[in-house]
Amino acid sequence: MHESRSTLIEPTSGWKFIDARELYRYRDLIRFLSWRQIKLLYAQSALGIGWAVLQPLLTLAVFAVVFGKWTRVESHGIAYPLFAFCAIVPWTYFANSILEAGNSLVSQADMINKVYFPRVILPLSSVLAKLLDFSIAFATLLILLWINGIPPTVRMLILPVLVAVMVMAALGLGLWLTTLAVKYRDFKHAMTFLVQLGMFATPVAYSTSAVPESLRPLYALNPMVGVIEGFRASLLGSTEIPWGLLAIGGSSAALMLISGLLYFRRQERSFADIA
Repeated sequence: MHESRSTLIEPTSGWKFIDARELYRYRDLIRFLSWRQIKLLYAQSALGIGWAVLQPLLTLAVFAVVFGKWTRVESHGIAYPLFAFCAIVPWTYFANSILEAGNSLVSQADMINKVYFPRVILPLSSVLAKLLDFSIAFATLLILLWINGIPPTVRMLILPVLVAVMVMAALGLGLWLTTLAVKYRDFKHAMTFLVQLGMFATPVAYSTSAVPESLRPLYALNPMVGVIEGFRASLLGSTEIPWGLLAIGGSSAALMLISGLLYFRRQERSFADIA
């Protein structure tokens, strides 16, 4: 005789953190959903993963004409296309990740209503899936740097830290956006506008040196400020590693992630009712 076991799932109450052990038990589902997102994105696509390169390159073309040729933005002696592309690659990942994560619960409402699993897996898998696009675009960036005679240096060792801050910020903001999108359906229409606005509040087309020094600590609360300036410093060597900006941005990203997890967890018990 085998002893039967049952699992009782009860709604949470109050402020509780994500159960890491439960999340680990569902690690196969995280891998499956991440891979499914990738396949769905490129299914029946003529260019396939070529879109991961084409999107940032098209953005670069616009930036090179508008900001490099017409307005002549300061690029610290580096060719503007390289200066801009070092920012476009991480920003494209961040922007696409928060949009995908922000729509993850609403777009997969049927799955939420039919079966139990930790709901945080949906935005998490969206953020993880976009790392493939980021890797392809980043490889393209390294090739462009090599063609232009900019060799890799020991500064590139900081890149894993920059990627970690970028992923934390994307997941944290994505958790906030997807929770709000479930409660307020019209909120998802504002996400694209907010992301576009955020690009101009981030040094993608310009350098942080354009921001008054007295305002930079406040400006650095945007985690992508330190990330983008860190990418430029580590890959181009045009400036010093912005440790101050990274410390502020990393702290902001961690706070964003922790608060996003807590708010997501608090609202999770109502997702099946209103999704």
